[in-house]
Amino acid sequence: MDSVKMPLKHQSWLVAAVCMAADGGFVLFENDFPWPGALVLVLTLAVDAMLAGPARLSGWVALAQAVLPLVVLVAIGPGVESNDAGQLIAAYRAGAWLRGAPAFLSLGALFASLVVWSVGIGVSPAEGLLVATKAALLPWLVGRYTTARRAYLAELEKRSEMEKRDAKAAVAKAIADERSAIARDLHDVIVHHVSAIGLHAGAARLRLPDEDSKIAVSLRSVETSSRAAMVDLRHLLDLLHGDKSEGARQPGLDNVDELLEGVRSAGIPARLEVRGKKRDVPESLDITVYRIIQEMLTNALRHGDSSGVRVTLDYAAAALVVAAENVAGARGGSGAVRRGLVGIRNRASMFGGTTECGLEPDGRTWRTVVTFPLEES
Repeated sequence: MDSVKMPLKHQSWLVAAVCMAADGGFVLFENDFPWPGALVLVLTLAVDAMLAGPARLSGWVALAQAVLPLVVLVAIGPGVESNDAGQLIAAYRAGAWLRGAPAFLSLGALFASLVVWSVGIGVSPAEGLLVATKAALLPWLVGRYTTARRAYLAELEKRSEMEKRDAKAAVAKAIADERSAIARDLHDVIVHHVSAIGLHAGAARLRLPDEDSKIAVSLRSVETSSRAAMVDLRHLLDLLHGDKSEGARQPGLDNVDELLEGVRSAGIPARLEVRGKKRDVPESLDITVYRIIQEMLTNALRHGDSSGVRVTLDYAAAALVVAAENVAGARGGSGAVRRGLVGIRNRASMFGGTTECGLEPDGRTWRTVVTFPLEES
């Protein structure tokens, strides 16, 4: 606000200075009487300097501009013009900045002063009315028009901002409604089926005579995986409902051990190697890397053999490299692998990452490498 007020103050002083120069110059050129002329010059400069005052004093400024010509007319006579420019600006200020009775009283004072002054210097009353109309009424009306137009434009801008806010609110509401609909579908369909899988697996395991048999271990793995899926689904449902609490936080790199444990419980050896000095990464990237590792392990479970999978996290100076290696099984070329790799590439590309995958030169080992650029420490 101060940065706006200062230029306006400078412009007010500039307008006042120009009026002082114009009116003072006419007084000097048209005055043949030194001492009365000097008095008129001082008074003219004084009332014109008032034009630099605040807007709330515009009525008093207009009154001073109206009185000065009459004082000059009575004291010196009809031979000197004093403050023509000042009267024009005073009338404009009164129309632009005053409202109600003060605005009309200011106009009346200026108009009457010009009519009386015109008649006093010998022109007809009709011509005096024309002079007052041109020098008082017209600038007053221009001031009113300027203010009204400014208010109209401000109202249009306000309406435009309100429409933009309403549009954003409508979009946000539509997104929230869509997220709620997705959450309901997930809850009503997928959560129900995943819960049923866990319950049936637990019931089947309890019916087995040998708790240590391979079937029991597999069923226990199904139970564990279904519970983990339920936790992830609950996190996802909380996020869809807009819950930003700590309990709704999605899993990240700190939860990778849980992924590895789920793979081990399925009878597949899994290990994690961390290279370099561990660094904090943005939360969104932390979640993305977790999901990529999850997809890598899922692909290894589905399409690798039973020899195991190794995941490597390499914290380099300017990059985070995630890699997974496993021996490819007989189902290594299915469409599910391609869909999984497409998902990995899409997630990585959101952070400017690159993905490389394929068989190693030995023709057996499948290796997937995702590189995320990071700022150097």
